Order: sequence, then C-alpha cells, then structure tokens
Amino acid sequence: MKAIVYEKYGPPDVLQLKEVAKPTPKNNEILIRIYATIVSAEDPRARSGTFPPLLWLLGRIITGLIRPKNPILGMYLAGEIESVGKDVKLFKEGDQVFALTGTGLGAHAEYRCLPEEGTGAVAIKPANTTYEEAAAVCDDPITALPFLRDKGNIQSGQKVLIYGASGSVGTNAVQVARYYGAEVTGVCSTTNLELVKSLGADKVIDYTKEDFTKSGQTYDIIFGTVGKTSFSRCKSSLKQRGIYLTTVPTLAIVLQMLWTSMVGSKKVRIAFAGLRPSSEITKDLIFTKELIEAGKIKPVIDRRYPLEQMAEAHRYVEKGHKKGNVVITVVG
Repeated sequence: MKAIVYEKYGPPDVLQLKEVAKPTPKNNEILIRIYATIVSAEDPRARSGTFPPLLWLLGRIITGLIRPKNPILGMYLAGEIESVGKDVKLFKEGDQVFALTGTGLGAHAEYRCLPEEGTGAVAIKPANTTYEEAAAVCDDPITALPFLRDKGNIQSGQKVLIYGASGSVGTNAVQVARYYGAEVTGVCSTTNLELVKSLGADKVIDYTKEDFTKSGQTYDIIFGTVGKTSFSRCKSSLKQRGIYLTTVPTLAIVLQMLWTSMVGSKKVRIAFAGLRPSSEITKDLIFTKELIEAGKIKPVIDRRYPLEQMAEAHRYVEKGHKKGNVVITVVG
C-alpha cells in the first residue's frame, strides 16, 4: 500500500511517499480502506519533533525520543471497512466509518487496522457527509466537546467567547457552543469574519482591529483554541465564576489551573482530552455523528490535497492560518 513515511524529524521534505506492507487485521480488528484523512496542527509538531515545553518529553515518548517510533503520521480518518477479524461484532465489511487512531497514528496511508473497541475510536460515519467531510469533523470529540461541555460546564444562556474561531477547533467550538444554547462571540481575522458568522456566532470580533479585553464585555467562558491568549490577559473579561479554557497547556497555565482551583472564583481549566479512555471518545464520536446528521454541526474544509502532496499540506498548516481543516484525499 502507499503511505507517507518519515524516518527522521525535520521539515516537510522528510515526508516521503512509499510502498509499505498492507496490514492484516487481528481477530478483534477491522481493516479500513482510507478514503480521506486530515493534517491537524499536531502533525507538523510530531513530524518536526517540536512540542510545547511542558509536553516535550511526553510528546517524544509517544513519537520517539531520537527518531520517529511510528513512521506514518495521522490520527483522523474516514473510509470503508474492507475486512474484519473473526471476533469483531460491531462492524462488518462495507461499513462506512470515521475514526481516531489514538497514539498509534498511521492514518496517512491507504489502509489502517483498528480494534473495534480499545485503542482509538471508530463509529459509522454521518450519513449526510462525504468521506472528506467526515474526516474533517472527527477531531471534534477530543477538542470542542470535552473542553466546553466537560471542563467548561457550558449552559444555555451563557456568554461564551471563542478565540481562534476560524480554526479546526474554533469552528467546531462555535457550533458546539450554539448547540448548547450559549450566546457566542467569535474572535478571528478580517478574512474569516463571514465564515464564523455563518457557523452561528452571534457576534464576531476582528482581532486585527479590536481587542476584546478592552471592550468591557464579560463572559462566562473564554476558550483560547490556538494558544494566542493567556489567563492574565483574559481575567478581567471573565465574569465572577467564569472559566478560562485553553488547548495549549504551558507551565504557566498548569500552575494557574492549580492555583485557581484553590483561590478565587475565576478558574483555569485544561482538558487532556485525547488521553481519555477510548470508550469515552467513542461515545463523543457517535454524538458528533448525531449532531451532524441533525444539522447542528457542519464540516469546514479549507483545502484539499492528494496524498502525494502531503509535504505541501504540512507547509500550509504550519503557517497557522487554516480555516477549519486541511483534508488529504487518499482515494479519489
């Protein structure tokens, strides 16, 4: 099978299209023919071996201390089950699925084996999406949902601000917050204002022209999805008992989380959502499917690349300006 392989850490050019052995499913596994995958913000970090300081050691333990442990990146995929192991009961050949591979990665290839239960998470893909669209939304269960619902305890009528509202996490977060009945303010750049409005944001702030922290508005939840905000900067914009969420757990954030858990009414919370039990992630994957089929969430795709242009996709994602997700079409 074809796969994008990297054998050393480095720039996008270390990614090479190669022929590798096609996997064979074990008794409890399904073999998925991958039709689409994505390049998430984590993929360039794993490829280059660079992680936030607090997560560097953990990141390298997962990806490999000296060289890549798993030479095929990619955590999110959508495709069709080609074959199943003899003990598989939840799926059958021909099922159309979307999935998270977990720390085993390996989605940037034509095939991937996954256990029906256990590592990663697999669910029947939404009936009203293409494979590309399904791949573009399957990161939602480990981002917007556990942050806003579980850590933020989002409630109907609350005021929620999403900073980085046009990115892959942000576009999902805006829609999830609207689903839970919140009044949503999105913060993004000029070129993305209309996109964020179309996702249901009640108000959109152009950060190139306005600093939301100086407006006098206060929010029940401020969700920093791209690591460009800080609790100290946002604290005055939080209501009493307000919650600050961030996807980038720096040392300062972890210390603030511990401190605010004991002192003060305004809290800092983070979610190591990808490290949750696979059973929890699977439930959220199925819930995401239901939201999409009900029209509550729609996929947002910025660009599409064929598998052969993976390096170009990485270069684009590394610029940090993608809107929604960057999809890789494996099977046209």
